[in-house]
Amino acid sequence: MSSAPEKPRILALFDVDGTLTIPRGEVTEPMMTFMKDLSKKITVGIVGGSDLPKQEEQLGAGIAKVFPYNFSQNGLVAYKDGELQEIQTISKHLGEDNVKRVVNWVLKYLSSVDIPIKRGTFIEFRSGMFNISPIGRNCSREERNDFEKFDLANDIRKDMVAAMKKDFSDLDLTFSIGGQISFDCFPNGWDKTYCLKYLPKEDFDEIHFFGDKTFEGGNDYEIFSHERTIGHTVTSPEDTKEQCTKLFMS
Repeated sequence: MSSAPEKPRILALFDVDGTLTIPRGEVTEPMMTFMKDLSKKITVGIVGGSDLPKQEEQLGAGIAKVFPYNFSQNGLVAYKDGELQEIQTISKHLGEDNVKRVVNWVLKYLSSVDIPIKRGTFIEFRSGMFNISPIGRNCSREERNDFEKFDLANDIRKDMVAAMKKDFSDLDLTFSIGGQISFDCFPNGWDKTYCLKYLPKEDFDEIHFFGDKTFEGGNDYEIFSHERTIGHTVTSPEDTKEQCTKLFMS
């Protein structure tokens, strides 16, 4: 990390998929160069739902040490200035019996869902959440794009979330639809606002958040609409760059 930015009390937090990269894609060299230039102007942080290895696949090895703040799994794995701050796990929070209950329910439900194709890795256990994909995370990019269209027309993910909310009402879980093919399931309060605990109010005059899934039910909604943040909806990495240039680079 370089020296302090010109305006260290202005912080901008960025989602990954659809904000800094195309969904599940790698950041382009010009985009990363822009982000590094931006970090000379203001304080920059990354907050993504995926785990750190996936974040590194998209943003590059060692990304946790590139910017002052890096939050993977919504902040359940938190880095400040390249140093690990905390790791929280869903298995500790829920207990193994409830973890098995969720996994078994998902596999049974998906066995009866009729969609054009199914692949593999329908439920991914992450330290802070379950990531659930009706088509399976092993699908190709073309299959991913096709499923997104099918899902928008048939509410596959929305219907599954509604069923889980009913059957797991006792566990106080949040369900968040993000990306093209999956949704996240995690304890209440473990959305992206979790990262705000590492950002003392007295340290910042403004906290901006940039994300693409900022609609209610999207995985950026809670932090986008939080009282401590100034939320910005973006449609692509190019849009992120354009908005940040107008706000911070002039």
